[in-house]
Amino acid sequence: MKSHSTTILTVRHRGTVAIGGDGQVTLGTAVMKGDANKIRRLLDGKVLTGFAGASADAFALLERFEAKLKDYPSNVPRAATELAKEWRTDRVLRRLEALMAVVDARYTLLVTGNGDVIQPTDGVLGIGSGGSYAVAAARALIAHSELSAAQIVRQSLEIAAGIDIYTNTNITLEELPCET
Repeated sequence: MKSHSTTILTVRHRGTVAIGGDGQVTLGTAVMKGDANKIRRLLDGKVLTGFAGASADAFALLERFEAKLKDYPSNVPRAATELAKEWRTDRVLRRLEALMAVVDARYTLLVTGNGDVIQPTDGVLGIGSGGSYAVAAARALIAHSELSAAQIVRQSLEIAAGIDIYTNTNITLEELPCET
């Protein structure tokens, strides 16, 4: 059985970066858990991460990423790049099926097992099964509302949950002030 899980969304807007995720974990056609927390604070709360994909794989990556952050504490892009390189070249790691969204006061990054570290131009990033729906909703809300970053993330995840069967409305949300 293939597991499907989650939608993670980050929005950088009006001096704040917010990241949120739903709580649903699905195995086959059954919802196995509705209140999973897929958002983590790292490096004494200065870095926020969200993950989509196989849970055990995501936790393995989070541990490795936390170690890279300790090696490069003031350089999140470098830590993410080092993780991506290791993820792509290590025989065990390259089999992991997960994606990570990483944010801090200055950067929003997508980290993949293909060796990608991508920074979205507009500060909006969505991953997981409902990621594209959440990104579309967030971009519309940024353009046509006065909502805060956290409010945009929550509303966008709720919209995605109404479309994507692998996303629910049990939302975990974290935010940080931006430096730029």
